[in-house]
Amino acid sequence: MALQHKPTAPHHSAQHALRVLETVARHSTGITDTELARQTGLGRERLTPLLRMLRREGYVEQVADGAYVTGEALARLGSAHGREQALREKLQRTLDRLRDSVGAAVYISRYVDGEVSVTQYADSPAAPKVNEWVDFRFSAHATAVGKSLLTQLDHAGRRDHLARHKMARLTSRTITSDKLLLSRLESQPPTVPVLDLQEYAVGTVCAAVPITAGSAVGCLALSLPVEHAHRLRRAADALNRNAAPVLLSLAI
Repeated sequence: MALQHKPTAPHHSAQHALRVLETVARHSTGITDTELARQTGLGRERLTPLLRMLRREGYVEQVADGAYVTGEALARLGSAHGREQALREKLQRTLDRLRDSVGAAVYISRYVDGEVSVTQYADSPAAPKVNEWVDFRFSAHATAVGKSLLTQLDHAGRRDHLARHKMARLTSRTITSDKLLLSRLESQPPTVPVLDLQEYAVGTVCAAVPITAGSAVGCLALSLPVEHAHRLRRAADALNRNAAPVLLSLAI
């Protein structure tokens, strides 16, 4: 199965953040933002929000003289011992913050061994998660998560997935024609969130953005009750803008 890697805005942010982190890590006694700008080639207008995000996420810290050094979160993720647990905890904190900032339940999903897998999520009484009334593994054709993951596969990978999973009609809005779905997936711009407008469940709308890290296919998604559908596009854009910290955690 081949993957389709198309860089999106969060990917550029994560790549720039990695460049900043690598530069900070090479200077154990600290490095100033002026020197960081010079060594990374990033302008001040790009570097300032990146450093703010890296500080918030605990990847860098500012010492007394204003220089930047690597932070505790980077040390935990960079350590072979307990990395998986540290990554889960880091992603959970990021998801919790995203849930509160976009005002919706949020999810991380991966495409593992040919199947859709929601690996972590953050919900709350004010931001309830989707009721998984049909297993997400068997409903990729109807969910924003599934469609986002499928867009990241090549044509043969998509056909293989649909051949293994019958496209059941889950609501009156579900696409059940593989020809129509494949055409929609083919024309989906990588920078635009994939939407599910009550295709999986009546009463719920969803959006998903790709977070491909290395060879792994993944996405970040949100769901809202249909009475909040007017907020979906704004929330999806906010999710897309804030995907960089998730990508960064997966890339380190």
